[in-house]
Amino acid sequence: MTIAPSAPDELVVTDPVHGSVASTVRRAAEQDVRDAVARARAAAPLWARTAPAERGALLHAAAEHVRAHAQELADLNTRETGKVPGDALGGVEAGVGTLVQYAELGPVHRGEALRGSFGAADWSVPHPRGVVLALTPWNDPVAVACGILGAAIVTGNTVVHKGSERSPATIARLNALLAEVLPDGVLVGVDGDGATGELLLAQEGIDVYAHVGSTATGDRLSEVAVRTRAHVVRENGGNDAVVVDADVDPVWAAAQVALGAFANTGQICTSVERVYVHRDVAEAFTAALVAEASQRTASPAAVFGPLVDDRLRDTVQSHVDDAVRGGATVAVGGVVPDGPGSFYPATVLTGCTDAMLVMTEETFGPIAPIRVVDDFDEGLRLAAADRYGLAATVLTNDTGHALRAAAELPVGTVKVNAVFGGAPGGSAQPRGASGAGFGYGPHLLDEVTTTTVVHLEPAPPAPAAPQAPPAPAAPQMPQTPAATTDGGVR
Repeated sequence: MTIAPSAPDELVVTDPVHGSVASTVRRAAEQDVRDAVARARAAAPLWARTAPAERGALLHAAAEHVRAHAQELADLNTRETGKVPGDALGGVEAGVGTLVQYAELGPVHRGEALRGSFGAADWSVPHPRGVVLALTPWNDPVAVACGILGAAIVTGNTVVHKGSERSPATIARLNALLAEVLPDGVLVGVDGDGATGELLLAQEGIDVYAHVGSTATGDRLSEVAVRTRAHVVRENGGNDAVVVDADVDPVWAAAQVALGAFANTGQICTSVERVYVHRDVAEAFTAALVAEASQRTASPAAVFGPLVDDRLRDTVQSHVDDAVRGGATVAVGGVVPDGPGSFYPATVLTGCTDAMLVMTEETFGPIAPIRVVDDFDEGLRLAAADRYGLAATVLTNDTGHALRAAAELPVGTVKVNAVFGGAPGGSAQPRGASGAGFGYGPHLLDEVTTTTVVHLEPAPPAPAAPQAPPAPAAPQMPQTPAATTDGGVR
C-alpha cells in the first residue's frame, strides 16, 4: 500500500507482499515541475527537425538499453506493486518490444498524396504536436509507459512523463534509462502524486495530454484542455462484460473467465468485470469457475499476487459487501485474509443484479460477479447497457451471435472466444467513460501528430523585361586610300 510519506517531499511505497517499505522517492517540487516543462519545450524545435530515421535509431538504442536492465525494472515493479515476477518481467519485455515497434514505424509514418487539378500537386505531411504530458498507471507500468513514450518521441515530440505514485521507483528508473540515450530534454521525468499532476496541468506550453488510468483523472484532463487547447488521448476505466452462450463447453468458458477476471489479481484495464451466463450452462459454469478461483487463491504470491495496496483492497471489499447486502451469494472468497500485505482471494459472486456496484463500476480486483440470463439476446443487451466502453468478450459457437456482438456492442474491442489476445499492431478506440482516441498501436502516431495539407501550383512565368532601344551607331572615320605596289592609289 502507499502510506503517508515520512517527509512532505517524499513518496513512500509499502511492499504489498510483505508490508515492508518498498521504495522512497523524492516528490518533485513546484520549481522542478516548471523546469521539466521548460526543458522539454526548449528541446522541442531541434528534436522536431531531427530526421525521422535518426529518431528511430535512437529509440532502438534506448530499447536495447532498457532490455539490458529488464530484470532490475521487473524487480522494482514486483516490490512496489506486488506484480508476480514472471508477469513483471514480461511487462518489461513487452515495453521493450513496443519501443522497437515504434522505432520501426516512426520513420515510415507518412501523409497522403491527393489528386488535384492537372499540373498541381497536393499532399499531407505529419508534424509533431510539441510537448506531450504522459501520465501513466501502476498496474503494468513499464509496458504502458513505453507505448506512449515511444510513439511520442519517434514522431518528434518531447515528453514530460509522470507515472503513478504507486510505482514511483519503477518509473523513475525507466525514465532515467531512456534519458541516458536520448538527447537532453527529449524525455523529462517528474516524480509525484496527484498534486504534482495538478501542477503539471497548470503549466503553459503542453500540447498533448496522454493518459492511461482512472476515468476521474481522464475527465479532469478533458476539463483542463478546454482552456489550454491541448489534444487529449485517454484510455480510462473499464467495466468489461463477458457473455457465455448456451452452446459452449462450460468448463472451457469458466477457464476463460477465470483468466480474464483473476489475471494480475484483476488489476488489468480489460479485466472481466461482469459475467452474463446462459441459464442452460450456468450451474456447470459456476462450479468450474469456483474451482478455478480456489486454485488461484491457494497459489503462492509468486503466482497469484496481492492487490497493489490496502486502499484498493478496501474498494474491492466494499463492492463485495454491497453485492451481499443486495442479495448476492459469495460462492468462494470475498473475505480479507489475515496476515501481512494486501492479498485478496479470487472471488465468485452468484445471484448478482444489475444495480450492484460489482456490475456498474470498475472493481479492479479478482471478482467474478455472475448474472444468469435466459438467452443470448438478453446477455448482449445487458453487456451493452453500460457507461464504459473499453472492451467485451463473447464465448459462443454461433457465428451469427459473434457477428451481432461485433456490430452491436458499443466498445473499442470485441473479443470472440478469447478474453485476451489480438494481432500485433492492433489499435482500439475506447468509448464513453473509458476514454477517447487511439491509445496504442500504429494509430497512436496519428494522435501525437498534426497534419498539414500542402497545395502546390506552378506560378505563371514572369513577364519578359522591356527591350532597351538600340544604341546609336558609332561615327565612321574616313578611310585612307590604300597604296598599291606600283606607287599608285586606288
